[in-house]
Amino acid sequence: MNTNFIIRGFGHYAPEKVLTNADLEKIVETNDEWITTRTGIKQRHIAAEDQAASDMACEAAKHALAQAGMKAEELTHIVCGTFTPDSMVPSTACRIQEKLGIKGQMCVDVAAACSGFLYAMQTARGYLMLEPDAKILVVTTEVISRFLNWEDRTTCVLFGDAAGAAILTSGTDDEDAPRVVDITLGADGKLGDLLTVNGGGSAWAYAKGDVVGDDHFVKMQGREIFKHAVRNMCAMSDKVLTRNGLSKEDVDVLIPHQANWRIIDAVARKFEIPEEKVFCNIAKYGNTSAASVPLALSEAVTEGFIKKGDLVLMPTFGGGFTWGAGLIRF
Repeated sequence: MNTNFIIRGFGHYAPEKVLTNADLEKIVETNDEWITTRTGIKQRHIAAEDQAASDMACEAAKHALAQAGMKAEELTHIVCGTFTPDSMVPSTACRIQEKLGIKGQMCVDVAAACSGFLYAMQTARGYLMLEPDAKILVVTTEVISRFLNWEDRTTCVLFGDAAGAAILTSGTDDEDAPRVVDITLGADGKLGDLLTVNGGGSAWAYAKGDVVGDDHFVKMQGREIFKHAVRNMCAMSDKVLTRNGLSKEDVDVLIPHQANWRIIDAVARKFEIPEEKVFCNIAKYGNTSAASVPLALSEAVTEGFIKKGDLVLMPTFGGGFTWGAGLIRF
């Protein structure tokens, strides 16, 4: 098996508009203390009215391409992770391709909610196994603000809009670049009803003239999700470390899905990873679903939080339910 999956560049983007907890106090019955103590979130970014998921993805992709020293024309595949696509058809990946001004690449969307980045990365690794010369844009992008009920304080305070990207290619053992060591994934569809956006799907279709109902917006059972999230993120982390002959002591940096601080802290405590080794940017962005892990990775690299030689563990959990864990050696 080819294990030399090299990340050539990272990129991220968040919209200009910032919605603070103080701003939310004017919209819904909540306050800064309630939000901060339960989630760790202080603000989130909200897409402009004319910004789609593909627009944000293009900005993140451009940063990743620049870091990789590549032109968009060199790409052979675009894998996009999102549960808030521009449209049902065409795919958001195709829209990204169009907006990058290129054509001919294989384009596909992956829907795994908050686990979207690892699912998209694993998809890209599969393509690289078949086509070792491929140059793949892996990009995750979410405009969750369009799918929030702004009268529901249990959900609208949690989420933000953003995009993250990485350029993945094959490489050699001695390359001085970040390398994907391994990714492991799983899911349990029986738990899917604990976190949904049903409206508009074939099982919850709208007829012409229907009023958009509550099923169009994010619904979640937070307490149940918390238990499953911590349990499965830890289990998948154990699995990916064990099968690579590693232990929790080998982890230099923990970058979990940025769902809320309580989940991040619970996972870190179970793995006995000190807070100074945990990268967390949820206070600035909120839960950006599929974009959260690459956004955090990109920021951690830019800020120098991740050092040469570090082993980075990335556990994640999302609607479906989906979950996974990945390892990158820098």
